[in-house]
Amino acid sequence: MEDYQLTDGVVWLSRPTSADIDGIVECCQEPSISRWTTIPVPYRRVHAEKFLDGVVQGWAEGRPTWALRETAGGPVAGMVDLTPEGKDRTGGQMGFWLVPRLRGRGLMSRAVGLVCEFGFRPDRLGLVRIEWRAMVGNHASAAVARRAGFRYEGRLRLGGPQRGVRHDVWIAGRLATDPIGPAAEWPPGV
Repeated sequence: MEDYQLTDGVVWLSRPTSADIDGIVECCQEPSISRWTTIPVPYRRVHAEKFLDGVVQGWAEGRPTWALRETAGGPVAGMVDLTPEGKDRTGGQMGFWLVPRLRGRGLMSRAVGLVCEFGFRPDRLGLVRIEWRAMVGNHASAAVARRAGFRYEGRLRLGGPQRGVRHDVWIAGRLATDPIGPAAEWPPGV
């Protein structure tokens, strides 16, 4: 797959490279990132190197991962990935994280919107559905998903493994035909 950079003039998404290794390692020291993701703990340089090898392979196989940046060519401040799934590869799953200093500014919601637009385009991935999952209690991630138009679909009991322990997860989906904008009807407390 061709290397696509995405921007709306406020956030920039580009494929992470070896020049980002130290920045990725620094970001992944943040306890709130390791709390809600499946990254290794403690997170070391070797993990970032292995992650980047996977990113290169992922792009080659049509599973893009973007580094979120505040400026074109700026340092890594987050990640967003989109993995097509299923035999027909018309469904996908999205994951993301953002450093705390940039949270609450709508940057990840913008990034998720850009990635969804990319995923749904027939001349890109041509997905018809994108799924979001997060461990129960990750209210920041749920807020991003809701603002990006994902419809809450339920709770999967022990649906997500993290470092040898299974956790309940929330699940939401967005269809290519869904209207753009925040989704209603999320239950209170999610």
